[in-house]
Amino acid sequence: MFLIDTSRDGKPVYDPIVNQSLDNYLINDKKISGHGFMMYINRPSVIIGVNQNAFAEVNMTYLREHGVELVRRTSGGGAVYHDMGNLVFENIVVGDPGDRSQWADYEGFANPVLTALHEMGATAATLRPHSDLVINQHKFTGMTMVKSGDAYAAGGTLMYDMNIEAASQALHPSEQRIVGKWVDSNRSEIENLRGYLAPEYQQLDSDGFREAFLKHLFHVDRLADIETVRLTDEDWAIIDQRLADKYQTVDWNYGQNPGFNRYREIDVAAGRLGVNLMVSDDVITRAVVYSDFGSEKIAAKLEKALTGTRLTADDLREALGKRWLKKVLDDSDRSAFMTALLIPKQ
Repeated sequence: MFLIDTSRDGKPVYDPIVNQSLDNYLINDKKISGHGFMMYINRPSVIIGVNQNAFAEVNMTYLREHGVELVRRTSGGGAVYHDMGNLVFENIVVGDPGDRSQWADYEGFANPVLTALHEMGATAATLRPHSDLVINQHKFTGMTMVKSGDAYAAGGTLMYDMNIEAASQALHPSEQRIVGKWVDSNRSEIENLRGYLAPEYQQLDSDGFREAFLKHLFHVDRLADIETVRLTDEDWAIIDQRLADKYQTVDWNYGQNPGFNRYREIDVAAGRLGVNLMVSDDVITRAVVYSDFGSEKIAAKLEKALTGTRLTADDLREALGKRWLKKVLDDSDRSAFMTALLIPKQ
C-alpha cells in the first residue's frame, strides 16, 4: 500500500468540492496500479450521496447562515457533516493490488484502520455490519465504495473532534413538503474518537492526528518513510477542468436530485426563492419550488405554472405574469427569476 499525497503546491487542500472529486479522477483517469491510500480534511460542509435529494436531507437555511458548503459525491450512501475535526480516508485500488483487498469487502478495508486506532488507544472501535465503524455503540463513520472498471474507491471518515451539534443542525432538513423516490440517510448516534484515544493523542490538532494515524497505519516512525505518490501539475489541470465542468456547478451539487437536473435560486425582496427543475429539450417537465416566504399554496401554483413551459423569454414571461404571482414577486424579482431560469448551466 502506498500513500497518495493530495496537497497542492506543498499545502493541504481543505476545499470539500476539490477533495470529493479526487477519487473520481484517481479511479477513472490517473489509475495508479495497486493499492493507494489518501487522507484529507474538509472545511465545514455536508456531503450527500449521488442518489439523494439534498432538500430532503439538509437544512439549507442553516448551511447558508453558517457558511457550510453542500457537496454531492459520486458514490452512494447517506448525508454526512464534515468539518476540520473530521478526517476523510479513501483506499484507491486499481487492477491487482497485490494484497487481499477486494471490492465490497468492507471488513478488509476496515481492519487496518481499526488496528491503527487500537494501537492509539481506541481499543473499543469496531466494525458493525456491514459498513459502519463504531465506538461505544456510536458511529464514527459509515464506509462507502464506488467502482469504475477495474478500479474502485473505498473510504469513510474518522470523527476526531467534529462539532456534533453543528452536524445535528445541518442534517435536520427544514423542507417538509417534497415527496419522491431517493436514498434516505440512515440517522445514527455519532461520537468523536478523541476521548477514547491515549492521552498523547488527545491534545493534537486534526493535522497532528492525521500524521499520527498514518504512522500507525503504515507502521513507520516518519511520514517520509512511506512510499508516496504526489499529484502533478498536469493532474491538477485535469482536476480543475472536471471541477469547472461538473463538480463545482450548482446543477450537480444542488440540482442533480433524483428526477431533476437543474437548480436555480435568487434573493428576492421577501426572502429567498429556489426551484429544482427537470429540463428536457428546453422544456420544464417537472418543478419543485423552495422558498422561505409565502405559502405552500403559492409554491404549488408556481410549480404548476412552470411545468410544461418552454425555456424562452416569451414563454417564461407569460408563465410568470400571473396576477397572483405579482402579489408575491414584484417586476424586478420576476425579471431576475426569469433570467436565472434561462441560464443553461450553472
